[in-house]
Amino acid sequence: MSTQRREQQPKIVTVGFAERDGRGIAYAVGGSGGRGPAVRVGFACRPLPALLGRDVAYAALAAVAEELLRRGVSNVRFRIDDERLPQDIAERRAMPNALIVPYVRLRCALNRFHEAVVEPADDDIARDASARARADAWLNLAA
Repeated sequence: MSTQRREQQPKIVTVGFAERDGRGIAYAVGGSGGRGPAVRVGFACRPLPALLGRDVAYAALAAVAEELLRRGVSNVRFRIDDERLPQDIAERRAMPNALIVPYVRLRCALNRFHEAVVEPADDDIARDASARARADAWLNLAA
């Protein structure tokens, strides 16, 4: 009898996020069809206007990654509602100095997974998760 370990299939997680006054909210929706449960994760971020939200995307994905690690996920395919972050991760390209610490923090979180892939998500699942995060961020600010 073979004792080979089966590799765990990557968990597909679509991430939408928003930030308001330094308080961010990310929604991680499981499953390829977006039918899985949504996990709400809070995060802190002091966005710089010149970065056009890139720093918020880094903080959001790092917070979601930490939560999934805490829950025991080891293989994950992140689909994030941001085009630039996946390119930054895949290409290791030059970035503004203000993104270096968020980049390192995110890479450290991603390196703790057995396997982690980050790709852009341009679909209704990502847009819905981001819309939900925006509404949540604004409602929490008003409360």
